This record gives sequence, C-alpha cells and structure tokens, in this order.
Amino acid sequence: MNIGQASKRSGVSQRMIRHYEAIGLIPKAARRDSGYRDYDERDVHTLRFIRRARDLGFPIEEIGRLLALWQDRTRASADVKALATARAEELRRKEDEIRAMRKTLEDLARNCHGDDRPDCPILTDLAAEDENHA
Repeated sequence: MNIGQASKRSGVSQRMIRHYEAIGLIPKAARRDSGYRDYDERDVHTLRFIRRARDLGFPIEEIGRLLALWQDRTRASADVKALATARAEELRRKEDEIRAMRKTLEDLARNCHGDDRPDCPILTDLAAEDENHA
C-alpha cells in the first residue's frame, strides 16, 4: 500500500510517517519501481503502536525503546513496566504543575477588578522579580 493508505489505516499522518523514517524510528519503506513508498500490514501495525504510545505521552526516544522491547520476545516485562511507570509519574508531576498554574491564574483573575482601572494584580504578578516567580 502507498503512504496515503498506510496513513489512513494507521491514523498517523504522512508527514509523521516520513519523519519517523528519517529519524530511524521505523525502517525506511521499500520503494516501488515508480519510487513510491510501499507499506505492508506489519508497517501499519508498527505505526499504530507508535500512535498509541504517543497518545499515552511517551516521547520519541522512549517509543524507540518500547518498539525494541515489543520486538524482543526475550524481553522482561519488568523493563516495559518500568518505562510505563516512569511515564505515569512524569505525567503526574506535569499534572500537579498544571493544577498549580491554573490555581494561580484563577486566584489572580479573582483579585483583578476587570474594569477600566489601570492597576491589575495579574500584570503585577507577572512583572514580579522575586525568587518565588522564577
């Protein structure tokens, strides 16, 4: 199948398929005599794996490790679990940071009069030069 068909079947854009090939995440597709890339079901399955890993927040380098583990039938599931657990912890940390940012913005907005007056606690906070805001 061509790249458009592989893209449609895998849910990965053609641009990203080319990118994954360029960075070596997936092997370069075979080429037809016409020069078009030629993909098979195994390629589509791999692209779906990558898409799902991206959807779960794994960065490219970790997806490379996951692909290697997926293809290694002698792998220890503990290695896969360690990657998943580390990613979940990173997402939890980011979630906490986002929650704190949202709370700060809500507090600042609550303290802003939002009228025609020029003073604004939001801008005052953004302009602060103390270590608490660095």
